[in-house]
Amino acid sequence: MNVQARDAAQEFGHRFGRRPTVSRAPGRVNLIGEHTDYNDGFVMPAALEFATLVAASPRPDRRLNVYSMIMDELRSFDLDAPAATGRHDWSDYVFGVAVMLERAGRRLQGADLVVSTDVPLGSGLSSSAALEVSSAHALLTASGLPFQPIAVAKICQRAENDYVGMRCGIMDQYVSACGVAGAALLIDCRTLESRNVPIAPNLKLLVANSAVRHQHAGGEYNARREACEEGVRLLKPALGAIRALRDVTPEALEANRKLLPDLIYRRCRHIVTENARVLEAERALIAGDFAACGAAMNASHASMRDDFEITCPEVDFLAELAQATLGVYGSRMTGGGFGGCTVSLVEAGAVKRVSQILVDGYRVGCGRDAEIFDCSPSDGAGLIPL
Repeated sequence: MNVQARDAAQEFGHRFGRRPTVSRAPGRVNLIGEHTDYNDGFVMPAALEFATLVAASPRPDRRLNVYSMIMDELRSFDLDAPAATGRHDWSDYVFGVAVMLERAGRRLQGADLVVSTDVPLGSGLSSSAALEVSSAHALLTASGLPFQPIAVAKICQRAENDYVGMRCGIMDQYVSACGVAGAALLIDCRTLESRNVPIAPNLKLLVANSAVRHQHAGGEYNARREACEEGVRLLKPALGAIRALRDVTPEALEANRKLLPDLIYRRCRHIVTENARVLEAERALIAGDFAACGAAMNASHASMRDDFEITCPEVDFLAELAQATLGVYGSRMTGGGFGGCTVSLVEAGAVKRVSQILVDGYRVGCGRDAEIFDCSPSDGAGLIPL
């Protein structure tokens, strides 16, 4: 039995005196395609083995009681009298999902829940989406309702946008709900169609956590989204009925750059070139051209650093150290930015050596300890048998 699931079920039995079901939803690493999701663009994430589990059992009333093992806190919520705004803590991700499920026509039964996670918090591996999607799965299961992955991903995104106040795109929730073991997903964030991009068995995704914590909601992340929206507004007179930066080619942006202030132009340039890089990385992985995929990842990092300005010195150091190391095809920051993790595409046989170089180099260069995770793509949300 999954040890984390056993512990969550035991905690549930201790607190609530019943036998639960256990829902799982993974965190994710994004190979390439940063901030393109809310611009209707392309992304290529993979679900991870790290996951959030929610042990749950229905109640006869309409109350939700949620205990977090990692926070050692209990929160309660009345589905018949939902608060208009959240409490600005971890429970918003659970109760916000409940509110949005109900608004989407899914009448929930009350439930007791215990939350456990091994997704590193604040690292850019999307602990928030893992909590949202696992909570949605648990609440629907407790209510005898079907889990429809893409529909649930959209509902969870709405919870984070409207209840938590973080204007994220759909990527994190989508791959947490729909991930496929052994593959990344190429997601078209406009149509919500996806295709599997196999990760070859001789490749590993090496995630390095800088231990610099990000805090997105309401701040720099939302400012980047507003800059992209302003770019679309300023380009419309020249380009016609464009809906998002997805509709702008690099050539069209360059031809009309005089319409944009320099800052807005650079923000837009990151997005339109990043969309092209995602499609190039997909082509390269399918063709077995790992060097070309790595080159796209390296260019992505430079664009995030220079045009979108969402990296930080520690993350830049880790990416550049990896890029210079034998056995690494490419490396870039992953996640919303301002800290968090890098992801490197690495020859499987080089993982141990590369990991040690990153740990030692980061300690010397930045005076910090980096956590290194050797990752393979996992499946999306589902029940764990007990």
